[in-house]
Formats: sequence, structure tokens, C-alpha cells
Amino acid sequence: MKKAVVFDVGRVLFGWQLRALFEKLIADERELDWFLENVVTEQWHFQHDRGRDLNDMVAERIAQFPAYAKHITAYAKRFNETITGPVDGTHQIVRELKEVGVPLYCLTNFGHELWAGFRPTQPIFDLFEDIVVSGTEKIAKPHSRIYEITEKRSGREGGELFFTDDNPDNIKAAKSRGWDAHLFTDAASLRSQLKASGFL
Repeated sequence: MKKAVVFDVGRVLFGWQLRALFEKLIADERELDWFLENVVTEQWHFQHDRGRDLNDMVAERIAQFPAYAKHITAYAKRFNETITGPVDGTHQIVRELKEVGVPLYCLTNFGHELWAGFRPTQPIFDLFEDIVVSGTEKIAKPHSRIYEITEKRSGREGGELFFTDDNPDNIKAAKSRGWDAHLFTDAASLRSQLKASGFL
């Protein structure tokens, strides 16, 4: 059985910043900073990654911050505008791995509803054999359960899985299961690690 490569999505395959959307809606920098620190925060967003219903989250947040109802609604309706485009160089690596027959998987913390709106816009995902989405599974990295799900669905475990992710906690969790896990910083270092592991 061939060793497989497992990619994270956010900040590995695609850039992601909530600011990219909300800077279009809030002109004042101080207000924008306050909004991203208190209203639509990455911590709040992570509830959806863990499986919480998007509509429930939005309704609750609007009740807390009614003055920002339009902005909170935009989070759900215009989420794809928080995606800042492909991370330099990583899509080329995916294509090269595919060309030489390496099995490819994704393991991503991504909300179920938001993933449904993003996935169809990106043909790069057609190159992957399977994509494990935290919001669909209702369990997120770095919980061990989502790594177990990936092992079962890929038919591989431990050192049969090369994993790259930008979050040190997610890498630590993968290593605890014996995965060949590497912290992502940029495409050049990822390429070096893949070469060292015999993929490229």
C-alpha cells in the first residue's frame, strides 16, 4: 500500500482571513479591529468547524450584537470572500504528487454548510481521494477522533500517512498517532520535506 499525503486546507492550500471580507464592510480600522476581536472572531467561527449549525450561530450572534446584524449575516452569505486565494506553490505540489500516483487526502477544520458553498468553486479538490471535514464529522482537530476517522477512510495509519498543517497542536496530535507530520510554513519547506520522505 502506498503511503498517502494528507493536506490541511486553510492556510495550507488556501489563504484565509476574516478581515478580507469585513474590511469591505467596515471602513474604520479601529472599528474593524474591535469587530474581529469581539463579534465575528476566529474563536466564534471555530464553533461551526466543530459542527454547530450555522443558522443557530448567526441568530445567536445577531441577538448579542444587533447593530452588526448585516455584518454577521455577511459572514454566512459571503464566507467565500474570506478565502484569499491559493497559497503560493502548494497547488503545484498537489498536482505533482497526483501525477506520480501519490494518494491524496484532506483533513480540514471547516464548517459543514460553509464547506458546501466553497468546495464546488475549487477544482483542485477533485484531485483528492477523500476529504474529511470537521463540521460534517462534528469533531475538529486536534481531537484524536478526527485522525482516527481519517485513518479508517484512507485505510492507512501511523507512518503510512504524511501530514502537513499550519497549526502546531494539530501536528502534535498527528505525531501522537505515529503520523509522519510536518508543520506547514511555506511551499518550499513542504517540498523539501516531501522529497526527504521520498514523494518527489
